[in-house]
Amino acid sequence: MQLKSAQNAIPLVQDDKLDVIAQKVRSGERLSAEEGEYLYETPDLWTLCGLAQEVRTILHGNKTYYNINRHINYTNICALSCQFCDFHRKKEQEGAYEHSLDDIRRETEVAINAGATELHIVGGLHPWLPFSYYTEMLQTIREMAPIIHIKAFTAVEVVHLARISKRGRDGRDGITEVLKELKAHGLGSLPGGGAEVFDDRVHDDAFKGKIRGEQWLDVHRCAHEVGLNSNATMLYGHIETNAERIDHMMQIREEQDRVLQDQTKGTFQTFIPLPFIPGKSELAHLPGPGGVENLRTIAIARLMLDNIPHIKAFWIMQTLHMAQHMLECGANDIDGTVVWYDITKVDTADTHQECTVHDLCRAIRDAGFEPVERDTIYREVERDGHAWRVK
Repeated sequence: MQLKSAQNAIPLVQDDKLDVIAQKVRSGERLSAEEGEYLYETPDLWTLCGLAQEVRTILHGNKTYYNINRHINYTNICALSCQFCDFHRKKEQEGAYEHSLDDIRRETEVAINAGATELHIVGGLHPWLPFSYYTEMLQTIREMAPIIHIKAFTAVEVVHLARISKRGRDGRDGITEVLKELKAHGLGSLPGGGAEVFDDRVHDDAFKGKIRGEQWLDVHRCAHEVGLNSNATMLYGHIETNAERIDHMMQIREEQDRVLQDQTKGTFQTFIPLPFIPGKSELAHLPGPGGVENLRTIAIARLMLDNIPHIKAFWIMQTLHMAQHMLECGANDIDGTVVWYDITKVDTADTHQECTVHDLCRAIRDAGFEPVERDTIYREVERDGHAWRVK
């Protein structure tokens, strides 16, 4: 589809090579990996972000999406010990926890009373919780809240569940079987976490023991084949190169091309660039990405991922203020109310990281955009207090 320039587009005057790229974008031509790498090098950040915003405006106008959701991190006990992770604990380590089904019921009740449309559920790879814990958790939520969408379990967790359910030996068939069973118990879609950066060099250094990029993609292929939508992420700003970031985006774009050939399947609906936050991890000596790099990466994602409909500025990891700036650089979603998030904490933030609907809408409006409440699969929501329905 050929793009028409948005009104008040920023003129391209600083970088001749970027001008050529802009002409390709506006004529509907796909950018190459080499051009993507150049977008990380151009000194003209202003024009880069303006170009991404043109694309965002054509796709979504002035709308910016948010949702009322609640995150549940059911355990931080994990068999892995990834260098970048400040979340994981071992069984007897201080701060280790695991939620009972009664805990899940209480969390679900709070979500219902808040009018949530989504429960986002992820956790560590607990060595001893049985597969039945996960299916019972889904079924408990579905019985209590039949209309709440359950977005749960990263690809890393799905592989773990295939193993503990004794289906992992069957490879891809085992993954598909597990996803079908989870779906039957209430799973609605997969989040995009655990992708990190697909490059094997990076994985072997920073994420040793975690599934590699090809296996992450294969889990999402299986999810799409059984009719589940999913998201995709990229953790950037640690030991990866710009070329490795672009290759990560290219692999997601290629997989989406394949999926879109069959309209009966699920798809990637959102891409979320996640900045590396050192915290107290083994990579705490690294500074993590700065604000300019965050803006550049969100803009590049919008330009490279021409077949992914939504680009999210995840305010929990970007901060709400940075997310506002990202709305001017290609992002059209800032996630939701969240409430509880134990995976990553910015600076001195604790695990209670809540943003009210009023705060989200005000932030969106202050940035010059129209706030629109959505559900997980981007249907617009009408609300009467805590009661809601999709339009």
